[in-house]
Amino acid sequence: MRAVEPGSTDPGASTDRWIRAGAVAALIAVALGLRLWGIDHGLPYVFNADENAHFVPRAIGMFGHSLNPDYFINPPAYTYLLHVAFWARWGGREAIGDAFAADPGGAFVLARVLSAVLGAAAVGFLTWAGRRLFDLRVGLLAGALLAVAFLPVHYAHIAVNDVPALAPLCLCLVGVAGVYRTGRLPDYALAGAALGVACATKYTAGIVLLCLLAAARENRRRGLALAGALALAGFLVANPYALLDWESFRDGLQQQSEASSDGGGKLGLVGDSGLLYYLGTLTWGLGWVPALAAAAGAVWLSVRDRRLALVLVPAPVVFLLFMGIQDRFFARWLLPIYPLLCLLAAWAAVEAAQRVRFARPWPVVAAGALLCAQGLVFSLHNDVVLARDDTRALARGWMVENIPEGDRVVIEPIAPDQWAMDPGRPSAATGTGNRWIKWPTSRFRGRVVKLEDFERTLRTSLLDRYERAGYCHVVTGSTQYGRALTEPDAVPQAIRYYDELRRRADVVHRVSPRGEEPVRSFSFDFSFNSYPLGYERPGPEIVIYRLRGCT
Repeated sequence: MRAVEPGSTDPGASTDRWIRAGAVAALIAVALGLRLWGIDHGLPYVFNADENAHFVPRAIGMFGHSLNPDYFINPPAYTYLLHVAFWARWGGREAIGDAFAADPGGAFVLARVLSAVLGAAAVGFLTWAGRRLFDLRVGLLAGALLAVAFLPVHYAHIAVNDVPALAPLCLCLVGVAGVYRTGRLPDYALAGAALGVACATKYTAGIVLLCLLAAARENRRRGLALAGALALAGFLVANPYALLDWESFRDGLQQQSEASSDGGGKLGLVGDSGLLYYLGTLTWGLGWVPALAAAAGAVWLSVRDRRLALVLVPAPVVFLLFMGIQDRFFARWLLPIYPLLCLLAAWAAVEAAQRVRFARPWPVVAAGALLCAQGLVFSLHNDVVLARDDTRALARGWMVENIPEGDRVVIEPIAPDQWAMDPGRPSAATGTGNRWIKWPTSRFRGRVVKLEDFERTLRTSLLDRYERAGYCHVVTGSTQYGRALTEPDAVPQAIRYYDELRRRADVVHRVSPRGEEPVRSFSFDFSFNSYPLGYERPGPEIVIYRLRGCT
């Protein structure tokens, strides 16, 4: 190490700082690029049901009433961010209403870009946290893993709150790292404030509270009191009506709890063990090697440094156990612990690489490549697929050319209601603005039918009713009939319905996300993302039939 004259500057140290800063900047740029590629997928139609129903519409709706979201099943921090962004982009209620009516895609692109930016910011914050907890190598490797892992990349393309919540969560980990290392009050303040905002974005992001409690040693009482006060303040700043409209807030939390533990489940959601399901999702959402490395890192760190293990290990374990006992489970619900798993996997990889005594620093580079390879390959493939036309867009294009305006069609709930309308150009042929008259698939025997329950309403007698009423074309999708194939014993009448449909109708158009290969299965994960490498474009398989007995 070179001696440096007092008052002089070490050019080597300055160069190293620039290299480190450049590496972090490059990592964030890669993360952002992966999240922006294909960001306009599906538009002007929004095919993700949660994206179409929750945050963007409610952010726009606030222009017509107070800032009270009147909805707390999901916390509103991301909704408020979108509201501010829409105000900055379009102005007041009339301007945003006109813009949304003419082109709803513009608002969704902006919302998705914000999700992508927050996802990339989470990568930077996690790198910072890893450097403070361990060293720069672990920080860069943890950030790289979060940057390329499939699930964080995929959901950054969608305007829902799962990925945006990772930014304040990872910033909280920066504060936690400072609390663990020094116990300074500013670090308690940072951890607490970021924790509050994270919870106001996604309730389950509060799991990092366990990390903060375990990290607190120095200034514990004063620090935790400060962190608690700022966590409450951060939560209320980003979710003020949790206090101002307490009854609605409490009802929203209750509804969220009931939705997660609904014993009825969803048709097509197979498997009885949520814990086994979530462990399985880590093999593709994070990757096989990172998942195994995180598990090894948890055990190894518990042996090497019990205090640091108490900061990083209990939270993922508790979260897995809690989510695993719910009756409904979805891969994205595990995202709040992905940053912790990335830190554990990165530390284990660096520690293992350091055991190699030759050719340094290449063992660390090789370990990083092994950790990130699966995520990078599948995330790049997903981006390529998202950038292509959705199967529903291709099917709709065929319908525009071959089914006249005003005709009657049966469209399974494979797309939003707006799919039957030309954006910005309401049709005069139906009296509703839709291009075609749609069979009311959302109602059955006087009650509203949920999307996941549509298959339970199907009967072969419906085909006779279609023909008598002049509904000649039937548009089906694998995200619906695939549910019946997954659980045929649960919906035997739906199986008979599709058999009879194939017997009485001709296939006039078919388009599959797998090219010429049909889709023969359903998954709540892989039917709605493009993880399988056989996918060539997004969307379900669409099969359009024409009933022979219809005139």
